[in-house]
Amino acid sequence: MLAPVQVLLEEAGLSVSVFAGVVADPPEAIVYDAVAYAKQFNAQVVVGLGGGSSLDVAKLVALLAHPECAQTLVDMYGVEQVTSQPLPTIHVPTTAGTGSEVTPIAIITTGETTKMGVVSRQLIPDIAVLDANLTLGLPAHVTAATGIDAMVHAIEAYTSNIRKNPVSDMYACEALRLLVGNIEQVIANGHDREARQAMLLGSLMAGQAFANAPVAAVHALAYPLGGFYHIPHGLSNALVLPAVLRFNVSHAQPAYAELARVILPVEYHHDDDAVMAERFIQTLEKLIGACGLPSRLRDVPVQHLAGTKIPEQDLPMLAKSAMKQTRLLVNNPRDVSEADALAIYEASY
Repeated sequence: MLAPVQVLLEEAGLSVSVFAGVVADPPEAIVYDAVAYAKQFNAQVVVGLGGGSSLDVAKLVALLAHPECAQTLVDMYGVEQVTSQPLPTIHVPTTAGTGSEVTPIAIITTGETTKMGVVSRQLIPDIAVLDANLTLGLPAHVTAATGIDAMVHAIEAYTSNIRKNPVSDMYACEALRLLVGNIEQVIANGHDREARQAMLLGSLMAGQAFANAPVAAVHALAYPLGGFYHIPHGLSNALVLPAVLRFNVSHAQPAYAELARVILPVEYHHDDDAVMAERFIQTLEKLIGACGLPSRLRDVPVQHLAGTKIPEQDLPMLAKSAMKQTRLLVNNPRDVSEADALAIYEASY
């Protein structure tokens, strides 16, 4: 994937240096290494190529490697804490999932089990390039997990408690239509370029939606699963999504019914909101299964536990950790207590 991009840049007369040290759930040390590498090269433009982790690191490198940056990474954690300007950035996603190429957010692993976010409009890249050819080789399980992640972005943006608005609603609906309509095809035939391009566009639109109307409880409960067990972010979202939807339905029923009418055949559209909201939840549950993803926490092997499953006795710990995600929980359509979080994990187990 890298070679054609590098060749194009070099043919345009540019000097190119590649930092290839990004890992999933990148820790702060990776960011510092990449920044030092960029400074040594005297980088004037940062190109992020890869999945969400690569793009998030590229965003922070563009800020921290700027010659006039006086902040540290720690100074930037939180919402609108960035005071410096970034180097110009170009983002080329190779997964249809995070939408990071159009969002003002970068997530970094800060400890053994914790993550922090930098949220600032200075993180929004200058250019996003969507090329389906770069996603043709993506394995089915990664395609599925990242695709569900993008759907969650659209759903949570559409029901966001604080900043829901007509423009983000428009992006969310079109994103969900594209994603739901194409995900099974790209899993069945990973070389379907048209379906891959639709997934990329859906992911980008979902990113634009949640960049303006932030995500909520699904992400808040997914983060501890990634932090404690290193479960990929998209899969973490998929594991808790149905239970969070059922928890929220009492407060988000009209919105879920509206989204159901986006993705379900027209003959269902005249049913009442309660029926449509239930159909929406059931459709997503079936879709997660059809994509080949595990549907229960107990079914996920944990690599650093020698392939054993998530212990049920860990659920209270996960609930306690999820409550620290206040930046996300305030956006949920229904208030979430620690007892609620535990009940959601239990329902997902």
